[in-house]
Amino acid sequence: MKDIRQVAFSISDWMRKMSDSAGAAGGIFGVSGGLDSALLVALAKDAWQEDCLGLVLPCHSSETDVKDAIYVLEHFDCNYQVLDLTPVFDSFISILGESDAKSAFMARANLKPRLRMAALYYHANMMNYVVVGTTNRSEYHVGYFTKYGDGGVDMLPLANLTKTEVRQLSRFLGVPERILAKTPSGGLWEGQTDEGEMGLSYTDLDAYLRGEKVPPAVEARITEMHNKSGHKRGLPPIPVRSIDFFKGE
Repeated sequence: MKDIRQVAFSISDWMRKMSDSAGAAGGIFGVSGGLDSALLVALAKDAWQEDCLGLVLPCHSSETDVKDAIYVLEHFDCNYQVLDLTPVFDSFISILGESDAKSAFMARANLKPRLRMAALYYHANMMNYVVVGTTNRSEYHVGYFTKYGDGGVDMLPLANLTKTEVRQLSRFLGVPERILAKTPSGGLWEGQTDEGEMGLSYTDLDAYLRGEKVPPAVEARITEMHNKSGHKRGLPPIPVRSIDFFKGE
């Protein structure tokens, strides 16, 4: 990564300019205890100093992840709140209805980041902050994020950095080693890992994004995921209006 110091500055400067252009006072973001959100905390502190807030939003989450999230926020001296969404999730599921269908498992898992998105925007509205997402380039390319969940944000400052680059920049900015050493996971269920769910290693995915040759099966998997997740990376489609049809109204 060329001049890593300049990369860090350009991202945090961009974040600040984006919030300024929206007339916002600062930024708010969810902190999971993982690497991507840890890097975002470091960048947000540089961008907004005291005008930023990290929310730790456990929802049937592991105690380790919650402790790691708080550890990172305190390490970077970032303002934060811990809001347990577990009772909200349980109440919502009781209203929506339980199901043993295979599709219901992912529906319940995706409900967690969508509840977090609602909590982030609630506080963002009250504080005149923009909501900042943590999705990196590797995840963005294959659609490894929840639509209107962790994908429901105002900006994605890490979406031009592969997971490998996120790790490099995190190390440079002083993200603690215990976070750097963690196995990447969305924490959506016990034992879940990013690579296991994607069916891809970040090593292969990042190599592909760098334009390097990867095994045909890996390339096919990446292409399939990218194509199927296209709807996540754009605004909802709108049909072309037929002006002729409405003539004479």
